Amino acid sequence: MGKQTTEMLKGTLEGIVLAILSERPAYGYEITAWLRDQGFVEIAEGTVYALLVRIEQRGFVDVEKVPSEKGPPRKVFSLNAQGQEQLNEFWRTWSFLSERLDKLRQGDSQS
Repeated sequence: MGKQTTEMLKGTLEGIVLAILSERPAYGYEITAWLRDQGFVEIAEGTVYALLVRIEQRGFVDVEKVPSEKGPPRKVFSLNAQGQEQLNEFWRTWSFLSERLDKLRQGDSQS
């Protein structure tokens, strides 16, 4: 991933994680593994964990501690109603931006 991709990803990672959690509850390592499987190989676990702390503090997720076979209990995150509202806003913003960028790329910047 190039520097530009990394910078753009920083601005959208919260929305991506909320979208993942809208599909099913998950813990930090699961989210990181999914992102890497999707080609986001340079995302550090620490980045995902810091983001999960932020969205927990902002009230977008519910957290359940689940026993782990190895080590301490895992924090499993699930999207709550406030998080779903935030995700909906992310998708509205994403649609707005992607439509404008597509027009710009096609040379139709006057619309």
